[in-house]
Amino acid sequence: MDRRKFLAAAGVSTAAAALASPAIAQDKRQWKMVTAWPKNLPGPGVAAQTLADRITTLSGGRIEVKLYPAGELVPGRGVFDAVSEGTAELYHAVPAYWGSKSKGILLFGSQPFGLRADEQFGWLYHGGGQALYDEMYGRFGIKPFLCGNSGPQWGGWFRNDINSAEDLKGLKFRTTGLASEMAAKLGMAAEAMSGPAMFQALQTGALDAGEFIGPWTDSALGYHQVAKNYYWPGVGEPSSAEECGVNAEAYAELPDDLKQVVSLACESLYNPVWTEYTSKHAAALQKLVADEGVQVKMFPEGVITAMGKAAAEVIDELRQDDDELVKRIAESFVAYRDSVGSYMVYADNGQMNARAAVMGY
Repeated sequence: MDRRKFLAAAGVSTAAAALASPAIAQDKRQWKMVTAWPKNLPGPGVAAQTLADRITTLSGGRIEVKLYPAGELVPGRGVFDAVSEGTAELYHAVPAYWGSKSKGILLFGSQPFGLRADEQFGWLYHGGGQALYDEMYGRFGIKPFLCGNSGPQWGGWFRNDINSAEDLKGLKFRTTGLASEMAAKLGMAAEAMSGPAMFQALQTGALDAGEFIGPWTDSALGYHQVAKNYYWPGVGEPSSAEECGVNAEAYAELPDDLKQVVSLACESLYNPVWTEYTSKHAAALQKLVADEGVQVKMFPEGVITAMGKAAAEVIDELRQDDDELVKRIAESFVAYRDSVGSYMVYADNGQMNARAAVMGY
């Protein structure tokens, strides 16, 4: 090649490379993730950091997510508003915290006597739930994704034995979401507070009892130090979905491949988060019983029956809500619950009961 032509070609290539470099740099985004949890709290705090890291990695650094735990940038219960208003680009929390925005939101996280973790995912992805989820959160300028699940939560830590539904009346009890409404119908004084605040309230006697998540997370927060009676089943939250809420404008501005990165990062964590809870809850429960003197107790049948009646009233009220969207969400949930519930009698219920009958073979 002629030397002058070669230098000219090289010059064009160099110029193109110089112009391309700033464009690549400009394609990078620094996003703030605010969470409802203390940093690295076993369970949700760990899951939040994993999601932040996964979005950063899968995007090749084009979205760099920095996590701010509860209280560092905004209070834990302020993360929804922070993302809605654009103070942060995304949050990690649970839908059970946003009932003051709309009671319809609560169905996307957990429902008394409702969906298991796999069923919750199934409702959103195969039962029309995601479209309703998007429509509801769209009112607040947020694009929502499920990104994990705690699996079955527990009935709670109680100072005293529960022998009948009468024993629940007047109890100051920490819980959230629709479980709070169920508790109120049973005569309990339901109070929403953070996990660390629940420990302090149990310690001082400001609470008589409370539930947070399950053995792995609960043991890290020390509830067994102040209340030894650990009740099951947690019918108030048969599962509790964790969610990532993304500022709708920030999400809309992403190129299509980065939208897929955010979506798939959330979706890919749902099962690993759920199964980590299951695995570590099992190990933590054994330690609580063996080393900490925790008494694992089942709610009496009469208590569960009373809870079921209260839960039915809660769901029926949602089906008759003045907000047409809330009613559609409730009807969709009930239809999916009843459909998969009738099948599970033969499928998972049958398998689990059969396994329990021969455990230890």
